[in-house]
Amino acid sequence: MTAELGRAQAEPTLAEDVMLLLFQPRAGARGTGVIAAEGVLFYVMAGAVLSELGLGGHARAAEGRGDRVEATDAVPADPLLRQMWDHLVEKPRGVQAVLAGLGPHLREPVLERLVDRGDIERGTRKALGLFETTVLEGDGGPRRAALMAEVRAVLVDGAEPSPRTAALAALLFASGAMPQLHGEIPWTSPVIARATALQQGDWGAGAAASAVTRAMTAIVTNNVVIAASVLPNR
Repeated sequence: MTAELGRAQAEPTLAEDVMLLLFQPRAGARGTGVIAAEGVLFYVMAGAVLSELGLGGHARAAEGRGDRVEATDAVPADPLLRQMWDHLVEKPRGVQAVLAGLGPHLREPVLERLVDRGDIERGTRKALGLFETTVLEGDGGPRRAALMAEVRAVLVDGAEPSPRTAALAALLFASGAMPQLHGEIPWTSPVIARATALQQGDWGAGAAASAVTRAMTAIVTNNVVIAASVLPNR
């Protein structure tokens, strides 16, 4: 099942886009790349999958059940999304339980998809002159640059977001890693305020998203923040 989850589909998932934005080229030792927010990455990846289920109408907030979510009858085609949808079909579940239960298994499949697409490259380095270790290389390519430009336009320039870009920016903010991206998105009070609004579901009057979609994304991203805040190192 892990190999199937890691097989790149025609369209990148929201989890892939979030990880690609969190990828920091040349930020590691000897100019290798690193993924920011590694300590909470599994929460963020699970939050991205759950948010995409909401955006696609595959899941929704369970009515009158607080932060519990449930599957709809719309079955997702992507195996990465289908795994979580299958979990929700059994019964409505609390977001925290979903993040903690499925998140730890998502990093490698998502990363493998990015490598398959050529967005991130794998290389090797020798540690202590003896042992070969796998490292991440590349600059994220044109797709990372395009995604970053979309998010920057929303957070810095105040552009109206598409539902997907709003969710992407909200998840990026929820990860706690945005200060590390200050070279690309300035970490300023207006940016923080805009990102906070997106996280809470305030996407602007022109954003083409239903109240159900906004509410689902807000529930997920707020729970990512809560879950990540209990870990000692963000």
